[in-house]
Amino acid sequence: MKIARTNINLMKYFGLICFLVVVAFPQSTTAQSFEGYSWETLETNGKPVARHEAAFIEVDNKFYLMGGRRIQEVSIFNPKTNTWTSGAKPPIEIHHFQGVSYKGNIYAIGAHTGKYPHETPLKEAYIYNPKKDSWAKGFNMPEERVRASTTANIYKDKLYIACGIIDGHWDGHVKWFDVYDFKTGKWAKLPDAPRARDHATSVICNDKLYLLGGRISSGNIKKVFELTIPEVDVYDFKTGKWSTMDKPVPTQRAGCTSICIGNKILFTGGESITQPLAHNEVECLDTKTGDWSTLPSLITGRHGTQLIWNKKQLYIASGCGRKGGNPELTTIEKFSK
Repeated sequence: MKIARTNINLMKYFGLICFLVVVAFPQSTTAQSFEGYSWETLETNGKPVARHEAAFIEVDNKFYLMGGRRIQEVSIFNPKTNTWTSGAKPPIEIHHFQGVSYKGNIYAIGAHTGKYPHETPLKEAYIYNPKKDSWAKGFNMPEERVRASTTANIYKDKLYIACGIIDGHWDGHVKWFDVYDFKTGKWAKLPDAPRARDHATSVICNDKLYLLGGRISSGNIKKVFELTIPEVDVYDFKTGKWSTMDKPVPTQRAGCTSICIGNKILFTGGESITQPLAHNEVECLDTKTGDWSTLPSLITGRHGTQLIWNKKQLYIASGCGRKGGNPELTTIEKFSK
């Protein structure tokens, strides 16, 4: 009986210690508070090439602005010196893609080329090597599932692309979800997303892929901007299943961007039929509670670019300042304390 009572007392003591640890440290080490953060437009040495429907990606603490309509050079930003320099031009016009980095290279996959409204999906990936400042043609997309304006993310040595549109801004919206294994060089089909969308954004946060924003670009019925998607669809890598969150995005928009910081997803930028200016709202999804909150807005709304989180500072650059294709911006903003 004395042994049993001793064990019970030890268990109570251990439980008290655990409780005190939880109280003292309620957030994980990856949690991030944005209290005291604000946006500023940076004064820079030089300017990037104005563009939108482009990628903005970090590799080894330098930022690469690439692609967009027209064939134009890569613009490279050094955040230590606030300096822009020039890189190589791609071999072909590449736009409407969510750029990703993997093992030091930047990949453009699920992209369009050509002019509005019947842009052509590119059948292959294009790869930029920052160290060599060179472009190369990479692996092909699945032949029967070629489309563009997809989202793209890297998770455990695999590339995931979701949704997209087959015929520019005209028609052919798909729910397709595919994975490319860098180690085997093979594609595989995954379960379709709950709904089709293009001009969307996706982000991986704690073993789940979140698909946000976007629209059904339907030039064939003269509704290119109108059919925005409110629902947030979530793919769980552990279960291999999709679900839809209870709470939609607060501000519906397409051409938007998102990023995961700790347990939170920041969602911003974009365009919609509701206003002529590009959206500047910054909305924050707590993936643990499913609740949305609002953070300070961008100084200049913009669509067709991406966010970069680097050394606890958030950056966004270029993009378009109004619904449609003009004006293309050359500014860069930083969100920091």
